[in-house]
Amino acid sequence: MNETRTIRCLIVDDEPPAREIIRRYVQEIPILQLIGECSNAVQALTFLQKQPVDLLFLDIRMPHLDGTAFIKTLKNPPQVIFTTAYSEYALEGYELDVVDYLMKPIRFDRFLKAVNKAAATLNPQYAESAPMPAPEHAEKKNGSFVYFRADRKMIKVMLRDILYIESMKDYVKVVTTEGQIITKQSITSVEAMLAGNLFVRTHRSYIVAIQKIRSYTSELIEIEKMEIPIGKLYRNSVLKVLS
Repeated sequence: MNETRTIRCLIVDDEPPAREIIRRYVQEIPILQLIGECSNAVQALTFLQKQPVDLLFLDIRMPHLDGTAFIKTLKNPPQVIFTTAYSEYALEGYELDVVDYLMKPIRFDRFLKAVNKAAATLNPQYAESAPMPAPEHAEKKNGSFVYFRADRKMIKVMLRDILYIESMKDYVKVVTTEGQIITKQSITSVEAMLAGNLFVRTHRSYIVAIQKIRSYTSELIEIEKMEIPIGKLYRNSVLKVLS
């Protein structure tokens, strides 16, 4: 019986936080091997001409050349999983016969499902074998805690203890019932780490724990003694969640 071969992956996304999330997910799946990252389709084209790639994690909206147009330029494209924040491209993506279409922020369980589909195609014997076990991150994502890097170590934070998260330029402040943690990370990447049914983004600089909300208006949320703004761009989605 042939062994399941490693799947060589390339990440193409113009946003560093988005690449960071996918990189972390890839590193947690043993069958995947990350061989490169590109910030645009032009870089990706050059990379593909030099190295074989089995699976492409491809953003759609990028400068110079978007992901769908890029795929159309390739004579023999690798397997493709689109990663995007825009649902309007879904139909075109499936018409291009891509493996899957992942909406940002990407949940790990959804990412794993897409990888399993690609693996079944790239490794025919894989389809007959047992499903890949979900790595530890899946437990953290769907379970009760996450880790943040601070003070040169990884700090475990229980989801039930988080009150809110505040962006501070290149850092975020995670405020919990036990205190606060400052970590060098974007608020967008933190948002992708958190369970979507427990937290809501209220502002470009804030994420709040839904269960910790004491009161709210159309402009403010109160958590303990802190008043957190609701941004205009987030108002409709926030009020929909809270109502």
